[in-house]
Amino acid sequence: MTAPSALGAFVASRRTAGTLVVQPRMGFADPGRMRAGLRAVRAAHPTAAGTITLDSYTRLGQHDAVARAMREGVQLNGYPLLHHPPQVTREVIRQVAGPGFPVQVRHGSPMPADIFAALAEAGLSASEGGPASYCLPYSRTPLAVSVRDWERGCALLAGLRDRGVEPHLETFGGCMLGQLCPPSMLIAVSVLEAMFFVRNGIGCVSLSYAHQGYSEQDREALWALRRLACRFLVGADWHVVLYTYMGLFPRTPGGAAELARHAVRLAVTTGTERLIVKTVAEAERIPTIEESVSAVREAARYAGELAGEHGMSETVQDTGVLAEAEALIEATLCLDDDVGRALVAAFASGYLDVPYCLHPDNAGKATSRLDGNGGVVWADTGKLPIPSAVRRTGAGVGSAELLRALGEVRDHFDAAASLPGPHNSPTSGLGR
Repeated sequence: MTAPSALGAFVASRRTAGTLVVQPRMGFADPGRMRAGLRAVRAAHPTAAGTITLDSYTRLGQHDAVARAMREGVQLNGYPLLHHPPQVTREVIRQVAGPGFPVQVRHGSPMPADIFAALAEAGLSASEGGPASYCLPYSRTPLAVSVRDWERGCALLAGLRDRGVEPHLETFGGCMLGQLCPPSMLIAVSVLEAMFFVRNGIGCVSLSYAHQGYSEQDREALWALRRLACRFLVGADWHVVLYTYMGLFPRTPGGAAELARHAVRLAVTTGTERLIVKTVAEAERIPTIEESVSAVREAARYAGELAGEHGMSETVQDTGVLAEAEALIEATLCLDDDVGRALVAAFASGYLDVPYCLHPDNAGKATSRLDGNGGVVWADTGKLPIPSAVRRTGAGVGSAELLRALGEVRDHFDAAASLPGPHNSPTSGLGR
């Protein structure tokens, strides 16, 4: 078993204590404000982890735009890591980041090698993303080019062991497009990207899954993800991270708070080790430090109330998510002994295909829809090599149905929040 990274060790220690690690998605351009945000999150709760989220220009390599914005005083939507000298970032995390408060850099880039070099030089060692999950949804970079740069980035991070530091990478594969992607595809890409990290020298990893809003399906998906991680990541140190719903967020404070509690309950009752939280302001703007701190505290408080249910044994329905994800993974791995090349070949052949993703390297034949319970299912499986038991309707999904599906969770939780009494609970409606 690989030695855990600082983030991995922190999560493991909280798991032993039966507590959920909570983490915001926070990023500010000004180093002083970024440091203040990290300090505030650290003080919010002992189960909190920190985040430095990079700005969108840096994510896409638009360095001239970053420089111009900084020169003209235009507010960036994140921390421009490559445009601050390493000593500035070291000052941001000085006496803040450490064993009791790991800090992860979140970036969104299909070409992360330079970002990884910069974060390592600044004294950081944890990041996230993936060659498919940060390429297909967010860029037009050819997938093969992204894979090569991710290989270079993994090598840079793996070199931290020469300094006595164990790096950590979290796959974003379980969050492809945030919503309306059936769980089997999320799980398959998450496991494949984690395997890619491990085979490129990163032995401490985490696997993501995006909260979809329908509890029965989400529980089945997290169960399947853990089963497959145990099979395909033998010898690695790993844990699971759940993202609070990433689609259209409720517009009312009550609806947003209820959806956030729903994610906490899902994480606690499935034994998920880490949760990326959201704030009540998600539908409107970038949250303030105070709003992020409030979200961290509320998530930790509610997780504490549910502590007796941590990882409790609940009956998990088996609708075939595990079999589908396993088939996708195995078919991909049969294409090439190298996981990176196998990913490129799988998307080229349509063996992996993300619904409604417009990247040129995505086949775009598979589509999805919501079933009668709010679960995300395949509408058309395209060329996906999944079991024949999966229903292939071949039915197209019209724009009206797609728009309705995109707002389903938001509208449900907003409506539930307006009802008095027991209807206003984290387990009502889609959350049953």
